[in-house]
Amino acid sequence: MVLDLNLSTMAWLLLLGILALPATLCSGVMLENLADLNKLKLKYDFIVVGGGTAGAVVGNRLSENPNYNVLVLEAGGSNADVLNIIVPFFAPRATPNTAQDWNYTTTPQVGLNGRSVGYNRGFVIGGSSSVNYMVYTRGSMEDFDRWANITGDDGWAWDNLIPYFLKNEHFSRPADNHNTQGQFEPSIHGFHGINTVSLSGFPTPIDSRIVDTTTQLDGYPFNLDMNSGNPLGIGWGQATIKDGARSSSATSYLAPEFLRRPNLHVLLNARVTRVLETSPGVVRTVEFLQGLKGPKYTLTAEKEVIVSAGSIGSPNILLHSGIGDSKALSKLGIKSVHNLPSVGQNLTDHSLLFLSFLVNSTDTFEAAVRNATLAAEEFTEWNTTRMGPLVDNPLSHMGWLRVNDSVLEGFTDISAGPNTPHYELIFCNGMIPPPPPTGNFLSILPVVVSPSSRGEVTLNTSNPLASPLINPNLLGAEVDLIVMREAVKSAIRYTTAPAWKGYVLSLFGLTNTNDAGIEEYIRANAGTIFHPAGSMSMAPKDASWGVVNPDLTVKGLSGLRVADLSVVPFIPAAHTQVSAYIIGERVSDLIKQKYCSCQS
Repeated sequence: MVLDLNLSTMAWLLLLGILALPATLCSGVMLENLADLNKLKLKYDFIVVGGGTAGAVVGNRLSENPNYNVLVLEAGGSNADVLNIIVPFFAPRATPNTAQDWNYTTTPQVGLNGRSVGYNRGFVIGGSSSVNYMVYTRGSMEDFDRWANITGDDGWAWDNLIPYFLKNEHFSRPADNHNTQGQFEPSIHGFHGINTVSLSGFPTPIDSRIVDTTTQLDGYPFNLDMNSGNPLGIGWGQATIKDGARSSSATSYLAPEFLRRPNLHVLLNARVTRVLETSPGVVRTVEFLQGLKGPKYTLTAEKEVIVSAGSIGSPNILLHSGIGDSKALSKLGIKSVHNLPSVGQNLTDHSLLFLSFLVNSTDTFEAAVRNATLAAEEFTEWNTTRMGPLVDNPLSHMGWLRVNDSVLEGFTDISAGPNTPHYELIFCNGMIPPPPPTGNFLSILPVVVSPSSRGEVTLNTSNPLASPLINPNLLGAEVDLIVMREAVKSAIRYTTAPAWKGYVLSLFGLTNTNDAGIEEYIRANAGTIFHPAGSMSMAPKDASWGVVNPDLTVKGLSGLRVADLSVVPFIPAAHTQVSAYIIGERVSDLIKQKYCSCQS
């Protein structure tokens, strides 16, 4: 999740002038230009397009076999010494309008009164795992079992993916080393994986109120661990944070210990424009350039190209390569290489609304936003001890809930099953986005997590450096608006519990709380939580629809796979980075099985 919460200009200048970050945070060898790569004079068995959440996994796992030479091509630059990436609480400043963001914008959204909204994606090694809110949620077991049922591949079922969850996860103690008993269930977590996960490392004054409410109001049960496969209820948030700093795919799967492998190379600032036929029906060649100018280069993989450019980047690359709807591509002057109409279709995302309450407190995020001296003190504490409020993202707890059956009468329930949420409530000890000059706030952010709306990624030019047309169709289906309306009402009801008496003073911004008033407010203010998925959906091997087979090979072609969130047929009812990691883990084993009949 990427939201906007800026410190004052004075506070920001102070932070930049404080102690330099330790160099060990983001060390490691990554190549910055093609000349350095050419000096290696290597042939690559596998070329991974995109060093993001899933791509970094694939690069790491395939290079575990010393007989494979693996190249990762990342369009963005380095994550080294970027404060807004490294400091967890600074995540809201990592995007938008930064050098680490693709800075996309959607097409006008019908469900949002025709508004276009910014569409943040990570333009940096680690991809969106380097700029997101680090939330670690797996989703419901029903989410993954539905993938298995749709594709006909039981390998995508929850029980069969558990080894990959554990292989990915290195659950660690929080920054403040507090007693975490009663805040998570150890038996379901991995403690020897690569990517670090932890509970919050700094308490907030709303923590106890959130938990107390679960025993005071019906409909908001406490869930000890939302990553058990049954997420319903409210519980403590878990995040990909290690020792008070972000743990991304770049800092974990591409950590220095792995970059020391002589057979793993990462080239930054390498923007892939197309994948090309190496021979008829075989796509193992990539075309790329460094930056936005200069000549184009090509490299050919001996075995496969794995496209891991994300739910926007992957369809964009394939469409410019002539892989997509041949009629639509021919109108743009793009030669059709392989007619695959589903490329770019089925784009799905989670809609989000900012909902805030004025509170009787001064101990909220607003204090440091308005006080440059306090902000500088907090940064100094983080920089010298890895302690204090900056060790966490701004999200303390999350709730996963369903609407009453009567609300969905006349509509198809698009959720994966009865234990899968329709909506999420995110709790924050302050206002997001930036607050007004006065007042302190509690935020409860409703999110539609089992959306019915579907959009698309398309082109309006043959220029591969131009941004594609991105239409996530946010709240485009009537049922999604209804679920969001009920989620808003649920958030308001939540604050009526005795735990909030004398603390929550009033609802802020939303003045008309009948159904029509709430819906009007939603249309005017809702946006996205930045979880695009599904635009290169997997389907059964013999299906005439879809883009990839269950093993993530592109239908009708050889030598080419897609491995990122674009391949999911249904978006999980969860924050999506875990799914991206697991997709990368499983496809790596599928590739190993094909070429060496072995797994790590």
